[in-house]
Amino acid sequence: MWHENNRRIIDHLRQTFGEFNIDRKVQDFTDMGAKPFSIIACHNALFEHVRIAFTAGAYYPALVGACALGERILNHLVLDLREDFRKTPQYKKVYNKSSFDNWQLAIDTLAAWDVLLVDVAEEFEKLAELRRRSIHFNFDTYSNLRKDALTAIACLRLIIERQFGAFGPQPWFILGTGGAAFIKREYEMRPFIRRYFLPQCPFVGVRSGFDPRLQLVDFHDYSDGELTDQEFCDAYNSRDPTSVAGS
Repeated sequence: MWHENNRRIIDHLRQTFGEFNIDRKVQDFTDMGAKPFSIIACHNALFEHVRIAFTAGAYYPALVGACALGERILNHLVLDLREDFRKTPQYKKVYNKSSFDNWQLAIDTLAAWDVLLVDVAEEFEKLAELRRRSIHFNFDTYSNLRKDALTAIACLRLIIERQFGAFGPQPWFILGTGGAAFIKREYEMRPFIRRYFLPQCPFVGVRSGFDPRLQLVDFHDYSDGELTDQEFCDAYNSRDPTSVAGS
């Protein structure tokens, strides 16, 4: 199965990018690692453009594309969320701007608002340094194109996976719910979660499931009462499969 999957991937690369330098293209594609999935559709589409450029050997477009997407993500976060932080000291520094090319201001602001995870802020700072070196004139850029592009892609991949991923150990997910991800109650009203995650998260009970058409279904009445996050986790993991909606 592993060999068959490899063959299919190489065939796809050959059809998409051509036979010329196919070994280099396969290596570039492999070195980028797995493609992350973001809950924000435009992240996936634009990051795919970066990956295509890198696989094709267009390292400089891949490098600046990764930096540009990082800057776009920072801008969206600040512009989308700043009205929720009007009473903070940082608001007066960002309230009247329509865009931000000062990455450190955006990173520090989002970190102060407890929006960015610590490791995500660190990756943004690494990407900011790559942007400074590659966008502004620097002779070393020519000799480090592939290395810098690959580093930028790795930074951006972690940013997307950690900050916008649908699964993982992020602090807003209830841990231990096998096969599904649920938002912790304490995070539901946090601006970042409310703005980006909740619009895509249906409100479900522990016996929610999928019908034969793979559409989400649930019961309308679970009776009165509430569950803590841990109680929800335990009930979800111990549920009788025959009692699940759609089964």
